[in-house]
Amino acid sequence: MATQTETLRVAKAPGAAARGRKSGAGPFTALSHLALVVWTILVVGPILWTFLASFKTNPEIVGDTPLALPHSFSWAAWGRAWDKAHIGRYMLNTVYVVAVSTFLTMLFGSMAAYVLARYRFFGNRVIYYLFVSGLAFPVFLALVPLFFVVKNFGLIDTHVGVILVYVAYSLPFTVFFLAAFFKTLPTSVAEAALMDGASHTRTFFQIMMPMARPGLISITIFNILGQWNQYLLPIVLLSGSVEDKWLLTQGIANINVNAGYEADWPGLFAALSMAIIPMLFVYIIFQRQIQSGLTAGAVK
Repeated sequence: MATQTETLRVAKAPGAAARGRKSGAGPFTALSHLALVVWTILVVGPILWTFLASFKTNPEIVGDTPLALPHSFSWAAWGRAWDKAHIGRYMLNTVYVVAVSTFLTMLFGSMAAYVLARYRFFGNRVIYYLFVSGLAFPVFLALVPLFFVVKNFGLIDTHVGVILVYVAYSLPFTVFFLAAFFKTLPTSVAEAALMDGASHTRTFFQIMMPMARPGLISITIFNILGQWNQYLLPIVLLSGSVEDKWLLTQGIANINVNAGYEADWPGLFAALSMAIIPMLFVYIIFQRQIQSGLTAGAVK
């Protein structure tokens, strides 16, 4: 009987220890949940207030109760921002520039990352470190020489100049991210394709790129977000151009400058909402792909 009791006690001990660890982790779990709630409020609160402010009037925004809901939901400010402030035209320019620059970034970045990750040749590490060193230089430090370089090529005040600069500044992180991702892919598949007569180009585009789809989607979204919200480069490279070539961030900044005289704060917040909503939908739609791409290398 004593032996049976001791056996039951030993059998229950791991369960009791697990319950003890679980109860001990309770306060930390509660604190982490509280921190997440606070962080969510800090992030979502300004975005929600910006969206609601676009439906308010100037007295409601600058009055005594700026956090109150609008008295009436009118789309007049959205119409003024779209037509009078030409946000629609700036958004089309931004979509064109970001689409072309992202495509070129992903094309050249993925090819460079694949070669640097899967092939061994003299100078491989030097080229890789040159790409990575681009992450160490902030954009604003190179604005003046960058302006003169683009001007000497005759590309100042053109979308082509902005696209090339976007590609140049996006390549370092793209190569750094994708090179690490391509290293996790199995080499046996590429070797089998080469033995079957596939060229290196065909192996890359038809076999390796589909296998690297999670990583490609993740870095594509990051590039879109970064280039969509870029302000310094367009304001320098398109500073002397006509307004027809301005990008979205320039248009919003122009509304902000004129707001000091016209006081069209609802139009400003409507323009900000138009800039936020497309990127918000992009992230919501591709959220799972972004997360799987970031964790794929660790899981493998």
